[in-house]
Amino acid sequence: MAWMIAKYGITAAVVVLVSELAKRSDKLGGLIAALPMVTVLTLIWLHVERQPMDKVANHAWYTFWYVVPTLPMFLVFPYLLPRIGFWGSLGAGIALTVVCVAGFALVLRRFGINLL
Repeated sequence: MAWMIAKYGITAAVVVLVSELAKRSDKLGGLIAALPMVTVLTLIWLHVERQPMDKVANHAWYTFWYVVPTLPMFLVFPYLLPRIGFWGSLGAGIALTVVCVAGFALVLRRFGINLL
């Protein structure tokens, strides 16, 4: 139980740190947020918890392929924000991401990579 609390605490601290940095500097906050911190933490947790190497490697592999279709959201969100507000922009970005992931998965399936 203590291990689980520590994992949550460290992971939450990283998210809070990024949001606090973003308040002070848009560029620094964006840079830190762009780093694959969640993935790195997940890889560390999987390793520390003695998950098989193929499980750890597969996590990194699939993370790479899922990053690509999420990128358009980061262009659409700031464009829509002044036009339709925060929640509308966020919803549109999420919807776009779902569509992009589905389309990207169909394209990758032709190359033997199954995302969905």
